[in-house]
Amino acid sequence: MRIAVIGGGIGGLCLAHGLRKAGVDVAVYERDLSRTDRLQGYRVHINPDGAAALRECLPAANWERFERSAGSSENGFGFLTEQLKPLLVLDPDEEKHYSASRITLRQVLLDGLDVRFGKRFERYEQGDDITLHFDDGTTASCDVLVGADGIRSRVREQYLPHAGTEKIGVTAIAGKLYLDDNDWVPRELVVRANSIIPTSRAGMFLVVHDGLGVTDNEDDPLFDNVRPYLMWAYAAADLTVHDGQNLRREVLGRISRWSPELNRIVAASPAETISEWRIRSSRPIERWQPTNVTLLGDAIHAMTPMRGVGANIALRDAQLLARCIADGGDAIARYEKEMYDYGFAAVRDSLKAARQFADGGPVARTIFKTVLRTASAVPALKRAMF
Repeated sequence: MRIAVIGGGIGGLCLAHGLRKAGVDVAVYERDLSRTDRLQGYRVHINPDGAAALRECLPAANWERFERSAGSSENGFGFLTEQLKPLLVLDPDEEKHYSASRITLRQVLLDGLDVRFGKRFERYEQGDDITLHFDDGTTASCDVLVGADGIRSRVREQYLPHAGTEKIGVTAIAGKLYLDDNDWVPRELVVRANSIIPTSRAGMFLVVHDGLGVTDNEDDPLFDNVRPYLMWAYAAADLTVHDGQNLRREVLGRISRWSPELNRIVAASPAETISEWRIRSSRPIERWQPTNVTLLGDAIHAMTPMRGVGANIALRDAQLLARCIADGGDAIARYEKEMYDYGFAAVRDSLKAARQFADGGPVARTIFKTVLRTASAVPALKRAMF
């Protein structure tokens, strides 16, 4: 069986390793021109499920490199007011979480794979096998096609044209504050991840990344993924971003009455690290009839970042699909039956979290804060809720 994977992101590359491990013929086609084209500056949270998928699919040497380069994320989670008053602090998870540089993780996933770069997928034709067409005029054939080509998937556009994503009415602005140049950041913002719950219809998330990383070219500033930093993201339902807008000034104007430390964090963040996210989420769709074309990750169940699980769900897809194909039989049907359930459940959960985080009136926010304070004061309730 010949498998073609369109897209060299986290899910597609993890799948390719899992299939190679199982002795399956797999080819990965990536639109980027080289392995250093996708220079993504933020880190990604890998939870125990995502780590288990990587450990199972990757060769031992790749997994060891991942563990060496990824920092741990084991210090719990805090809910704070906009004046940094604690509402509730959750204890660390007993299982290990990782904070991985996207740049480094991609290099780890690319190692050992013969990825066909510079291949921008256009369409496919189904006959006795599947013929793939690329924009450079070349073609390729396969028995099974996997679309792992992200939120704007061209495979999904042809295969499930009624699927796709939609705006949810929430926009975020995010930035980095490098900690090696700023030792004044309050301790409670450095020791754990925190969610700011203000009275206004907005929210802010902050998390420290320890700066562990592996670079292929330490002299290239584009690969600067080894400095520790505090990542912050401000989100609101009434935030409209337009070309030429000063993003930092916009956030500062909206949080001017918040904690002085939060204002200082935003003000001191380099302008080149600040960007906007126009958040989208997959539309709910009914189950479809399985064929020899399938999808994984953001190509089928793109979700908001408010739960921090998108990459982990894509890795779970890769692990499951590799297992199903290795086992034979109705592999795609078994994969899609399970993936549909957990994938779209995660979409719904993250969509609810996004709306709670960036929207909601004063009454709802007051109730939520009361619940958090009550849980903080009653350990049994805290354990039951979280």
